[in-house]
Amino acid sequence: MKRVMIIDDEMSTRGLLKKIISWEKLGLEVAGEAASGVEAINKIDDIQPHIALVDITMPFMNGIEFAKLALERYPHLKIIVLTAHEDFGYAKECIRLGVSDYLLKPIHRKEIEETLEKVSRKVVLEEVPETELEGETVISHDAIEKVKMYLAEKYQDSSINLTSVAQRFGFNPSYFSRRFRIEEKVSFVEYLTQYRMEKACELAREGEKMYITAEKTGIGDPNYFGRCFKKYKGVTYSEYQKQLKKGN
Repeated sequence: MKRVMIIDDEMSTRGLLKKIISWEKLGLEVAGEAASGVEAINKIDDIQPHIALVDITMPFMNGIEFAKLALERYPHLKIIVLTAHEDFGYAKECIRLGVSDYLLKPIHRKEIEETLEKVSRKVVLEEVPETELEGETVISHDAIEKVKMYLAEKYQDSSINLTSVAQRFGFNPSYFSRRFRIEEKVSFVEYLTQYRMEKACELAREGEKMYITAEKTGIGDPNYFGRCFKKYKGVTYSEYQKQLKKGN
């Protein structure tokens, strides 16, 4: 099954797409979703979609910005842009970036299924066989430590993720992902999120507001930051700050 990621800030739209499309008949599965481009960039390495359905109008990182960043790192990714704006400028920019297709909202089931079927036929088998990694740069313990030092310097950059870091160091992303998990006992995404949340806790102790902390820790989308923080600490950012005050 080919994996699809739905990226739209409207929960109702994401739910509608999951409900109305005959995914299995198309040989597709919805492997993940995101409510913003920022969240999508953070999740995409874990989901590894073949196709992304992306809304243009999203806060913090719009669909065009996401497409530009994603296609630089994942040239085989097929992106279908969804928009409520019948604007030739948007269409022209999408074509320039290499977006696979461009559809107008409101969504029509037949049209989107035909588009998904057409785009699906263009998907390349992007998996890299283990035997093809023999010529890759060996990723040693010291190399992983250098990556961790790099993350300590760059964690505030919301655009970094596994693929961009692997490209920065000249590593194959799949091989790098496995080596990182072996060395650190957690995935790259988990490590980076944990590091960011520890920095967020430091800022919370200093009394920083949540939206500023989100920006300073490389998660520019406050909603996504809030979900990450609660998952990490078990309480919301504001609840955590209240606990700190009570402790004092």
